[in-house]
Amino acid sequence: MFKDYLLQNWALILILLAFAISLTTTVFLGKKSIIRLHVLIVSIFLLSIIVYIEFSTDNVSLRNVLMAIRYSATPFIIALITHALVKKMRWFIYLPAFALLILDVVSIFTGVVSTINQDNVKVNGPLWVMPYVFVGFYSVLLIFLLIKRSNKRPIEMIPIAFLAFALGSGLVLPFIFKADYAKVFCVSIAIALFAYYEFTVLQLTKKDSLTGLLNRHAYFADISRDPKSISALVSIDMNGLKAINDNEGHDAGDEALTALSSCFRRALKGKESGYRVGGDEFIIVCRRVQEEEVLALIERIKKNVSETKYSCAIGYGLNLSGDKDIEELLRESDAMMYGDKDRYYQETGRDRRHV
Repeated sequence: MFKDYLLQNWALILILLAFAISLTTTVFLGKKSIIRLHVLIVSIFLLSIIVYIEFSTDNVSLRNVLMAIRYSATPFIIALITHALVKKMRWFIYLPAFALLILDVVSIFTGVVSTINQDNVKVNGPLWVMPYVFVGFYSVLLIFLLIKRSNKRPIEMIPIAFLAFALGSGLVLPFIFKADYAKVFCVSIAIALFAYYEFTVLQLTKKDSLTGLLNRHAYFADISRDPKSISALVSIDMNGLKAINDNEGHDAGDEALTALSSCFRRALKGKESGYRVGGDEFIIVCRRVQEEEVLALIERIKKNVSETKYSCAIGYGLNLSGDKDIEELLRESDAMMYGDKDRYYQETGRDRRHV
């Protein structure tokens, strides 16, 4: 039996081992996220053992129990992926999975979801579709949250699309291959997750790990690409970061930068890219836009920021004719931004040297 298991799951074991080794060298994930991913690796490995035993045994009672575990484990695994990849995700992400677990346990005795009859054949119950509903819910939630926290640029959307395809296939293929798909589910989810992880590692050369915005290197690379299409730059500088760092600590400062960056990301549209180019300095590059679109972007940013306890100064420079170089455009944008910052300190009566 052990030999047969290895033969059927050797590719899965190699992928999970490679994933675990990669996590030991990662620097862009927090400690808790790394622990959750290790738990995920172990969970997928254990699930592969459960699936193998389920389809190898002739014991009807044991198959019913193992099938219930398999149905319950799948949404738990996707919930664990969500908990590991999405920052600030709370424990209640697992509540729907626990609800399905209770239903699957009841099904062992009642067959309300599915059961294995005395002929060792699976028979669907009236609620047979519920495991697929819960897996679909978690899959959609995960993809939605990944898109929401992304910059919506191809470099990020392509791996998210790949992950969405992999999760979507997990909802469709069981209806085509029936129970046989369960035998390849573990390796499918492991490949999808490891591929997404590797795509994310490749993105690090362009992404700021704290804020999720593009970084300074990406900014200089992007403004050198088709500069004539850049019709506006928006300069943003946080107000009061030094005071937060001095009085509340650098963790509070990081929290402030993260909160503001989220405001910027939510305001961006397809032709607008956000960058963190310094400690509390941000730039948005707008391509092929009109002035009203830039003003609408700034209004969206101000609205989002007004919902937080922080503030920032904003300025913009326009290049609608395409005859200005980036340096001139940035000087205009910075000049307006510093004027906005001066007004902030005058109105609040704060000493700019200490904030």
